[in-house]
Amino acid sequence: MNFSLVKPVQAQDFTIPQPENIEIVDVGRLISALVGTILIIAALLAFFYLILGGIQWITSGGDKSAMEAARNKITHAIVGLIIVGAAWAIMLLVQSFLGINIIGSGVELPKPWE
Repeated sequence: MNFSLVKPVQAQDFTIPQPENIEIVDVGRLISALVGTILIIAALLAFFYLILGGIQWITSGGDKSAMEAARNKITHAIVGLIIVGAAWAIMLLVQSFLGINIIGSGVELPKPWE
């Protein structure tokens, strides 16, 4: 006599095959691709913001508050581009010093200790 409320289940053992068209096979390469992509997107957004500030400056028509808003937008875009460039340079330095591949292998920095 079975007093358990759980009924046995008849199921087939099944393994899901690995898709053949996936190129990223480990977490390190995934993070590397994400970091590079995020930096490129951030640079493009900052450049777009810079252009938007320039257009706003041109169309301000001499209005002081509109010119000030455009100047602030341009300043923020330039600061954003500097931050993205600094982040890219820091990633390259970390990549060079630690010997790991963070954002791709496009730039080789000289190593004075070799």
